[in-house]
Amino acid sequence: MSKYVKGLLQKEFERRISADGVSDFMVVRVKGVAGVDNNVMRGELKSKGYHFSVVKNSLFRKALGECKLEGAIDLFVGPCAIAYGGDSIVDVAKEMVEWSKKLPALEICGAFLEGSSLDAEAATGLSKMPGLSELRSRIVGTAQSPGRSLAGTIGSVAGMIAGCIETIAENLEKEAA
Repeated sequence: MSKYVKGLLQKEFERRISADGVSDFMVVRVKGVAGVDNNVMRGELKSKGYHFSVVKNSLFRKALGECKLEGAIDLFVGPCAIAYGGDSIVDVAKEMVEWSKKLPALEICGAFLEGSSLDAEAATGLSKMPGLSELRSRIVGTAQSPGRSLAGTIGSVAGMIAGCIETIAENLEKEAA
């Protein structure tokens, strides 16, 4: 590959990192994954809103340096690919762990999260954490819980008062009759 083409490829990596807002990503190795399996995986990842790119390590390291993401440089040893997108890196980790179960040749090498690189074990551990949507639903549930309890308490007290008024009205009707 000529120096000019390498420069263009590096600039493209830099553009993708900047344009897509890539700050968190998984690093995987796809060596040994069959072509058809690779295409199926890429298609399903794309349909779910994830990006998957095989990168040339030397050029991608330079692009990371230009984009002030130097902490991730050590993750790129051997043939690598990056996966990013979705709501959060946790969602990407869950998806990649699922694919590593389906395709044994797919190897998780690590992850880059909030300026820190994670090894393969920690990157796999991300998949066990709750995703962003699950955390949001927990927060909403927690916020609604006191209101739901208050409404239930008020409703039960109002029901008791209504029952008492009904009993009094029935007793008055019996006395009047």
